[in-house]
Amino acid sequence: MPDRPEIVCICGSTRFLHQMRRANRDLTFAGVIVVAPGEADELITDEQKVALDTLHLRKIDLADRVLVVNPGGYIGESTRREIAYAHATGKPVSLTDPVPSDQWTLPGAHG
Repeated sequence: MPDRPEIVCICGSTRFLHQMRRANRDLTFAGVIVVAPGEADELITDEQKVALDTLHLRKIDLADRVLVVNPGGYIGESTRREIAYAHATGKPVSLTDPVPSDQWTLPGAHG
């Protein structure tokens, strides 16, 4: 038995907020500590976006692994940066949906 539960950082486009919330719920009920993107009910400024993006990288630092919520295989630029950061820091990355090989290859990622 591990000393603490696994920590998973959820990444993905905020357009998939509903799916990220579902992944958060499912992982939480499975006994996993989940860190997820910050949410805002209104438009945010460019400065706030930069701050949230930086904070999310710190969340990746805390995690044991990263789960990318990407319905239909979609991965946007911010999520690509997060995946690259996770790989650079040695974090395993998995995807909820496969990415078509003609669109983009994720070295070291597994679904």
